[in-house]
Amino acid sequence: MQKYDCIIIGGGVVGACVARELSAYSLKTLVLEREEDVCTGTSKANSGLVHAGFDAKPGTVKAEMNLAGNKRMEQVCRELDIPYQKSGAMVLAFQEEECRTLELLQEQGEKNGVQELSILSGEEAYALEPNLADGVTAALYAATAGLVCPFELTIAMAENACVNGVEFAFLSEVQSVCRKQKEQGAYYELAVRQREPFAGKEARTILYEAACVINCAGIYADVLHNMVSSRKRHITPRRGEYCLLDKEAGTHVSRTIFKVPGALGKGILVTPTVHGNLLLGPTAEDISDKEGICTTAEGLDKVLTGTAETVKGIPVRKVITSFAGLRAHEDGEDFVLGEAEGAPGFLDALGIESPGLTSAPAIGQYLARMAAKYLGAVEKQDFIACRKGILHFAQLTAAQQKKLIAVRPEYGNVICRCETITEGEILDAVYRPLGAKSLDGIKRRTRAGMGRCQSGFCSPRVVEILAQAYGVSPFAITKAGPGTELLTSYNKE
Repeated sequence: MQKYDCIIIGGGVVGACVARELSAYSLKTLVLEREEDVCTGTSKANSGLVHAGFDAKPGTVKAEMNLAGNKRMEQVCRELDIPYQKSGAMVLAFQEEECRTLELLQEQGEKNGVQELSILSGEEAYALEPNLADGVTAALYAATAGLVCPFELTIAMAENACVNGVEFAFLSEVQSVCRKQKEQGAYYELAVRQREPFAGKEARTILYEAACVINCAGIYADVLHNMVSSRKRHITPRRGEYCLLDKEAGTHVSRTIFKVPGALGKGILVTPTVHGNLLLGPTAEDISDKEGICTTAEGLDKVLTGTAETVKGIPVRKVITSFAGLRAHEDGEDFVLGEAEGAPGFLDALGIESPGLTSAPAIGQYLARMAAKYLGAVEKQDFIACRKGILHFAQLTAAQQKKLIAVRPEYGNVICRCETITEGEILDAVYRPLGAKSLDGIKRRTRAGMGRCQSGFCSPRVVEILAQAYGVSPFAITKAGPGTELLTSYNKE
């Protein structure tokens, strides 16, 4: 039995934010993640938007966390050395009745405490975004909306938590949670199935004990909640499909462009990304499969036709990849945060759908404070709030590049041509806290493989670097953990 003060289940953006905030307290904390890395579920497949907060219903937990998260995001990104852009967002109206909806959204946003909301005329909207579709009569402009990279935010939070003493166990899937009692008090026992990152060892079951458990399991948060709580919850996976365009299309719009929202959310959007691409999507389809992240011809067609209704001339021939993600839609249509009914010390972050990414820093702070109070923990005096990210060779001046190569020759070896990622950056991604062990882990930390050729050129060399770093055969290297090995042997006999 391995004992901890607090166990966080889930290594997505919410779990990572909770871990980072909890690492400021003198506690023995563990994060259990069923996949081989952080940021492998919902957090890796979203729009990367920092929502202003005008579309959340006043008085809801969503509204409160959205506004608080938006206000914290810029400082958090600065502390963690990751990109952030305060780019703004526009909601378009094409019909007279939609103009009234914009007014209602503005009123709602102001009730939520959102600042810098204004309604533009059609002419003013076109002056800001010339590529808007024909027929825009008005637009709600939210100046406080922004952009962040969901991979980098999650990874940076997790690395900072690790540096501050939080432990991480990957390939660790929670099979059961139950509340038990002993002389020293009540605790939770977790049975966890653990696998090894590279082939060769059988999975094993390990028991963990903690006085406090924080449920950040995304799509599966209802399953874990229902193991211990007297009030049952239900999450519906809501699939959203996206298309990502090459950087050549990245300046087609400068802000995030929405239509007036519908029953299933904010609708299909067009947005730049912090790395200069153009992103289209998502759709919104309720499904039953908690693993249903496949894209569909119908869904991607909806993305392309839907975005054409708001932005004209989108260069769809420059689509370089498509993907899908699942949002955790709870039946009550609000975030469920705090102690689960009938389960003291079991804290939920349940139903965290959009604007979950925006809200994550605020949710992390909220739940960490609640857990620390429950455990009677005190704040550390030596908490390290800042983290230095991976050096980006392509962003250096020619003189700086030359100087770096003289000291570290590996930075002179470009591995990913599309994104100009060097061997030095890939090695940094491997050897830093919670280092990458897979192709996707390298991709999310460095962007090697995220460019136009989608790793067609660089993947063999990345496999070789990973194999050498971990002292394993190239046949053991995976795309995203056990079962996704990239190479197989072929015996002609």
